[in-house]
Amino acid sequence: MKLLLLNGPNLNLTGRRETEIYGRTTLADIEKKCRDIAAAHGAELECFQSNHEGALIDKIQQVMGECDGIVMNPGALTHYSYSLRDAVACCEMPVIEVHMSDIRAREPFRAVSVTEEVCAKSIIGHGAEGYYEAVEMLLSGEA
Repeated sequence: MKLLLLNGPNLNLTGRRETEIYGRTTLADIEKKCRDIAAAHGAELECFQSNHEGALIDKIQQVMGECDGIVMNPGALTHYSYSLRDAVACCEMPVIEVHMSDIRAREPFRAVSVTEEVCAKSIIGHGAEGYYEAVEMLLSGEA
């Protein structure tokens, strides 16, 4: 089994950016733990982060037919990227959307997720733990 961990804009700053909201766990720490979880199940996990919408879409298209599932935190693209939504809708594998903070309890513009409807599941407000839960769900076939 092979999974993709996909992170959008500004998530490379996780652990340093707005730590009162996102915590101090870095993206590198999250990626390592997700890889470790996958490896413990005999699976492979590839990580990709970009601040560019098109690069994320290109990556989804690139792994079609090669991956069994995606854990995705689209960052701010969650709220307005219909092109990312369309890429997820046609990727033919389960995608679990993860948000470290509770987007529904923050600013009104963050409450809307245009990608949620095309994802198999959403994990919202569980901090870094949400990523680990998503990896486990995909590995166990829960998504």
